[in-house]
Amino acid sequence: MTRLSLPARRIVAYLALHEQPVSRATASAQLWLDQPEEQGRANLRRSLWQLPQGWVSAISDALMLLADTDLSDARRVAARALDGGTLSLDEIVLLSDDILPGWHEEWVCPAQDAFRLLRVQALEAACRSMAASGHHALATQAGLAALAAEPLRESAAEALIDAHLAQRNRYDAVRCFRTLRRRLNEELGVAPDPTLSARIVALGLGEHSPG
Repeated sequence: MTRLSLPARRIVAYLALHEQPVSRATASAQLWLDQPEEQGRANLRRSLWQLPQGWVSAISDALMLLADTDLSDARRVAARALDGGTLSLDEIVLLSDDILPGWHEEWVCPAQDAFRLLRVQALEAACRSMAASGHHALATQAGLAALAAEPLRESAAEALIDAHLAQRNRYDAVRCFRTLRRRLNEELGVAPDPTLSARIVALGLGEHSPG
């Protein structure tokens, strides 16, 4: 395993978040916001020198990461899930984590938010499509991962409930609903969508269902 210095890790992370080439001026300005332009460019050059050969394409003024990362893999998996593809358990796990946890720099936060939304949407889509195609165990795992990322996301809860019901697991379906209802009430002071609530009532478990 290649061990990188912190400056090298920062440039790898920065380029990994950009799918298109980035100019040296833009990269240095965003990575070293509090330093003069010339110092930022010097820092960038030193960071690039610390990377293994072949990791970054540096043609003229443009920089682009060539090495594969977990983020690039996760984006490919998410695209397949959103297109109705089936995911493996390993791929569900890949989509279960945020990117760069603990990093709070200005250039990181928007990408973290965008990727969180992407992975939740992908996990939810995978839950629905795999439940429909009979991959029930994987569907529930995808639904659980989506809800773990966004516990107040009603559409993800409904997808997981549908996956449970496809296996005739009414207990798990109602428990999921009750957890969602409690969270929505505690965090937002609202109730679940009336249509979803009516579906749960139709299961016939009433107020004695698990909570």
